[in-house]
Amino acid sequence: MTRLSVEMLAADVPEPITSAGHAQLGIAVLAGIAVIVLLITKFKLHAFLSLTIGSLALGAFAGAPLDKVITSFSTGLGSTVAGVGVLIALGAILGKMLADSGGADQIVDTILAKASGRFMPWAMVLIASVIGLPLFFEVGVVLLIPVVLMVAKRGNYSLMRIGIPALAGLSVMHGLVPPHPGPLVAIDAVGANLGVTLALGVLIAIPTVVIAGPLFSKYAARWVDVPAPERMIPQRPSEELERRPGFGATLATILLPVVLMLAKALVDIVIDDPEHNVQRVFDVIGSPLIALLAAVLVGIFTLGMPAGFSKERISSLVEKGLAPIAGILLIVGAGGGFKQTLIDTGVGQMILDISEDWSIPALLLAWLIAVAIRLATGSATVATVSAAGLVAPLAADMSTTHAALLVLAIGAGSLFFSHVNDAGFWLVKEYFGLNVGQTIKTWSIMETIISVVAGALVLLLSLII
Repeated sequence: MTRLSVEMLAADVPEPITSAGHAQLGIAVLAGIAVIVLLITKFKLHAFLSLTIGSLALGAFAGAPLDKVITSFSTGLGSTVAGVGVLIALGAILGKMLADSGGADQIVDTILAKASGRFMPWAMVLIASVIGLPLFFEVGVVLLIPVVLMVAKRGNYSLMRIGIPALAGLSVMHGLVPPHPGPLVAIDAVGANLGVTLALGVLIAIPTVVIAGPLFSKYAARWVDVPAPERMIPQRPSEELERRPGFGATLATILLPVVLMLAKALVDIVIDDPEHNVQRVFDVIGSPLIALLAAVLVGIFTLGMPAGFSKERISSLVEKGLAPIAGILLIVGAGGGFKQTLIDTGVGQMILDISEDWSIPALLLAWLIAVAIRLATGSATVATVSAAGLVAPLAADMSTTHAALLVLAIGAGSLFFSHVNDAGFWLVKEYFGLNVGQTIKTWSIMETIISVVAGALVLLLSLII
């Protein structure tokens, strides 16, 4: 599919469950988002519960029958979890296997052995970007912090000179590159092509991470000059292992799903015939489900067995990898329910009308909406799923590439200025031993640079392709 038509999208969207005008719908949206923000920030309620209550509040303020609002929310939750739930689970298993087998440590140690001096920040951003592909942001931080602290201490480097590139690599992967939950949900919501989004996401990620990582870290190190805190150097996973997987096998396992999905996108462009046997084969092996499943199965032989794991330990590892993602799955699902409520109450159509009346470019509008929700809630995932629901109708008459850029605009906006309502802010603050002001000068500004640079590149690409 190379282009979505208005008629095709309209056929899949039900009639609005309310006849409210734009003014009432606008108030309903603001009220629904305000409820979510207050519950998350003021009352510290879990994002899943906050999104559920916010969806009901949105429907109530829009004047929709409550039973239909519940149906819309449940439908959206179910379809979102069905679309991305298995992918998030497979990604979590692969990430856990990578961490526990010592594969991540093997990549870190191999690259650091080749780098020294002024190349160290570039080595750190490379490590974080590669490891960040299959890992959730928080897992990547926990995994890389020991390395950052040890490199800074042993090499007598500024902590920010080493730490900022690592954080930038993880953050860019988290916001722009599937199979991370945010981009996956946005792709599902706007009907974008995953392979094209992945390719464009990597293209935008490279200059973004260079600017926000090694280049910005020079200034961050001048603004905040702190030593690596001794108390925060935890044990690395591979220190308990007698052996660990090789560098080449680990790297190949991490990159396998990316290569398969990109190969599918390339074949789709070159052949562009759904009935062609070659394209049908790549449509299967390059689908996210098969690509990630293949990486997990290959990882058992390239990561688990070389580390000396028994069948029982591998089974236990898979179980432990799935446990922490329950909250993420519920947040993503509730975000999908909120998105469906927005669409079914007619808010999506209202956004479409407003963008036409105000002549705001769709990509810029998507970025701004994601920025606003990110600043309010502190959650990049909540910002992504909510913004995707709001702007999904804008993708109706977009080309495949522009629909992918819409996803990336949302992802870029969702990373804007992390501050005190973001769990990542406190994670970085505590691990690096910073105060609030120092965290804002380094981490918060780095996140803003990523958001602005990636957003600008999205707009630039939209003029070219």
